[in-house]
Amino acid sequence: MCLIVFAWQVVPGAPLVACANRDEFYDRPARAAAPWPEHPAIYAGRDLQGGGSWMGITTQEAGGRFAALTNIRAPGERRPDAPSRGALVADFLAGGLSAPDYLASIAATAPGYNGFNLVLGDRHGLYWYSNRAQGDSRNGQPLAPGIYGISNGLLDAPWPKVVRTKAQFASLLCQGAPEAAYFEMLSDTTRAPDLRLPDTGIDIGLERTLSAVCIESPGYGTRTSTVVTLYADAPPRLHEKVLQ
Repeated sequence: MCLIVFAWQVVPGAPLVACANRDEFYDRPARAAAPWPEHPAIYAGRDLQGGGSWMGITTQEAGGRFAALTNIRAPGERRPDAPSRGALVADFLAGGLSAPDYLASIAATAPGYNGFNLVLGDRHGLYWYSNRAQGDSRNGQPLAPGIYGISNGLLDAPWPKVVRTKAQFASLLCQGAPEAAYFEMLSDTTRAPDLRLPDTGIDIGLERTLSAVCIESPGYGTRTSTVVTLYADAPPRLHEKVLQ
């Protein structure tokens, strides 16, 4: 998952509304969101190379849990032998620990992963955790009500795609827009002007390509768009569109 915007305790009756795009190499094998045979309560996409997931939910009977992951873009720090970050999503969804207890359980091993953002919780509490956010008072703590955005930087880093999508997302929420409007928002292929691009240590041409909400390029791009809603008194819902 490389872009996620979410509203926490903003919409009456829906504690969490989240919209996300997963960007990945086209040849990395994956399975679309569906119940997992060995964990039928989990409804999530699956990375068939690493075995984990980038985003998913559990049934209401299993607590209506939610978890999503984005990578931190830091090519100079990347370790090819690091464990798969997708396991962080899968293990929370499959386990029984509360969000704060789960975050405490991974704290010792988190530095060994390549950089990540993890958003997880249920309709009662939502948390953001990153192994690259030392000193951020929000890291690992309950999030306050509000609208948030993450790409491949830290929470609410003002990357053009994050700023633009958060504003559009807030507008759609205020309008009570239909779900199709959120998927239209996620399909925006507009690239940011050079003066607004973040400097993440990659070539400027690639920085331009990756600045779009929906990425289109040979070999790599946005493969799925997803809308998730956790309701106060109804089963959670995950709707995914597979693009590549």
